[in-house]
Amino acid sequence: MVGKLTKVKDLRTVWKHEALDFTKWLSKTDNLKLLGDEIGIEINLLETEASIGSFNVDILAEEENTGKKIIIENQLEATDHDHLGKVITYASGYDAEIIIWIVKDIREEHRQAIDWLNEHTDEKLNFFIIRLELWRINDSPCAVKFQVVSRPNDWAKSIRQTTKQTNLTDTKLLQLEFWNEFKEHVSQKGSTLKLRKAQPQHWYDMSYGVSGSHITLTINTQSKSLGCEIYIPDSKELYFGFEQNKQNIESELGLKLDWMELPDKKASRIKISNDADIKNRIKWESHFEWLREKAESFQRVFYKYANK
Repeated sequence: MVGKLTKVKDLRTVWKHEALDFTKWLSKTDNLKLLGDEIGIEINLLETEASIGSFNVDILAEEENTGKKIIIENQLEATDHDHLGKVITYASGYDAEIIIWIVKDIREEHRQAIDWLNEHTDEKLNFFIIRLELWRINDSPCAVKFQVVSRPNDWAKSIRQTTKQTNLTDTKLLQLEFWNEFKEHVSQKGSTLKLRKAQPQHWYDMSYGVSGSHITLTINTQSKSLGCEIYIPDSKELYFGFEQNKQNIESELGLKLDWMELPDKKASRIKISNDADIKNRIKWESHFEWLREKAESFQRVFYKYANK
């Protein structure tokens, strides 16, 4: 027997409220994977209802392989000018490179606007309109389908180039192996750290729930050192907020930190370093443990003071 496939016309039969129901549903790992599979990227959640001025973006995320910022704006109705303006505002506020607008229906003028943005903005910016559909067979539970209506030109080619394997130097290979084994070490410890895919580079960053900053671990083969830091790309306000609590933060960490305002730059850093030569593989386990302990401590303490 073959069942009848029917489209559910009213999305609100499943999600009555965009923020409380649909955004909450989409933010779950399996559902973000469903969306990412349709686009061709891996999406890691950073925050829901992330504030930007007097607005809140539904979902702030990042692309796993590159760390590119992603914003997702949800609309369980047809597209409108208000949401188009919000999408552009959020992209600007978070310096996002992948902008996803999920809607029930797409008005032609808004599809044309997104196509125009993809054609005329910097190649770093990538705009998507995704139609959200619900389908069921007979009386079965509803199934979600994401359908890409508008995407950047040469998107598939861009994805292939991003993931294409390149020839790596001995140092890059060592860095990649070090971070992969670090990830394995951390996973065995049952850590709360949010780990991304390892890359052949001297740093490894991770989100810790504080918008506008992240924890960055570093390895330096020339100076023979390890580092763990809070890296703040563009918020002196956040840096000074931490600095006002410097004594308490250092006391709770049990560490003396290097506070780097970097007044001539947009970025700021708060760092601890340790001597280490990663070319000596015998010491890797102790290096992994040092990095894990410091990252977990930074996550616990700086998250606490950021939310004060």
